[in-house]
Amino acid sequence: MRKTRLDELGISAFCESMAMMVQAGIQTDEALALLQSEHRDDGVLAHGLTVMMAQVEQRRSLAEAMQSADLFPDFALRMVEAGESSGRLENVLFHLARYYADQKTLSEKLRGAVAYPAAMLLLIIAVLTIMLTIVLPAFRAVYDRLTGSLIDSSYAYIHLAGVFCAVALAVMALLAVCLFVGLLLWRNGKRSAVLAVLEKLPRCRAILDTNALFRFTSATETLLASGEMQTDAVRTAAPMADSKRLEEKLDRLLTRMEEGRSLAQAAGDEELFEPVYGRMLLAGERSGGLEDVLKRLTRLLEESTETQADRLVEIVGPTLSGVLIITIGLTLISVMLPLIGMMNAIG
Repeated sequence: MRKTRLDELGISAFCESMAMMVQAGIQTDEALALLQSEHRDDGVLAHGLTVMMAQVEQRRSLAEAMQSADLFPDFALRMVEAGESSGRLENVLFHLARYYADQKTLSEKLRGAVAYPAAMLLLIIAVLTIMLTIVLPAFRAVYDRLTGSLIDSSYAYIHLAGVFCAVALAVMALLAVCLFVGLLLWRNGKRSAVLAVLEKLPRCRAILDTNALFRFTSATETLLASGEMQTDAVRTAAPMADSKRLEEKLDRLLTRMEEGRSLAQAAGDEELFEPVYGRMLLAGERSGGLEDVLKRLTRLLEESTETQADRLVEIVGPTLSGVLIITIGLTLISVMLPLIGMMNAIG
C-alpha cells in the first residue's frame, strides 16, 4: 500500500524549496515543475508532485493542489491557504519549513530519550537471565559436589542470590513489558492512553506540558505570520498542543480573548507561560514585535523540552546501571561466601 503522507522532514523540505523559489519570483507551476524534475523516482513526493502539477494546470491554488495530493496535514493546508489569500505565501512557507523541522528534531530527541533506557533495560534482563540460568546453577553444582548440600551453613547464601536475581529480573521484565505495550499503543494511534499514564509521573508530566506548550506556541507564531487574527490563530493552534491538561487552559485563554483581551494579556491572566516568558510576550506585543517574541519563546520551549528529556535520561540511565551493578555485586558476593567458608574450614 502506498504511503499517502509525508513525514515532518519531507514537509519541511517541500515547504522550504517552494519558499525559496517563490522568493526568487518563480511562479507556482514552474516551481512545482522544477521540483518534479528533481524527483523522478517512484516515491511518495514524486507521485504527489504529479498530482499537484495537474491541479495547478487547471488553475487551482497551491493549497488546493496540496490537498488533492493528500500528502500534507490539515494544518499545513490551512497555513498555505491563508498565506495565498493574504499575499504572504513566501513567509508562511518558510515558517512551515521551520515548524515541521522543529517538530522532527524534537520527536527524534524524545525518541532517543526512550531508546537509551530501553537498551539498558534489555541489557539488564539479558545479564540477569544469564546469571540465573548459567552462573548460579554452575556454582550450585560445584558446591553440591564439594559439600553435599547448600542448605547448611553459609552455603545457603547462594540461594539468597538466586532469589534476589529472580526478583530483579521480574521487575525489569515487567518494566520492559510496560514499555513495549506503551510503544505498541502509541504506534497504533492510542496516544491518549499512553499520555494519561505518563502524566501521572511528575518528571514525564513536566516534559509533556512543556512539549505541548512548544507545539502551541510554534503553531500560533506560524499562523500569525500568515496574517491570521490573534483569536483565530489561537483557536486553530490549540488542537496542535495535543494535551488535555493544556486544552483546558487554552479554552479559558480563548474566552478571555473573545472578551477583548489580547493574546499577551490573556496568557498572563491564565499564567500560560512562566512569569519571565509572560513579561517577554507582553513587552513584544506592546512594541509591535509579538511574532519575534513568539519565535524566541518557541526556541526557548524547545530547548527546555530537550533539557528536561536529557535530565530524565541522566536519572533513569544511572539508576538502571546501578541496579545492574548492585545485582551482580551481591550475586558475586553470595557465591563467593561459600568458597571463603570452605577455605577457612580447610586452613
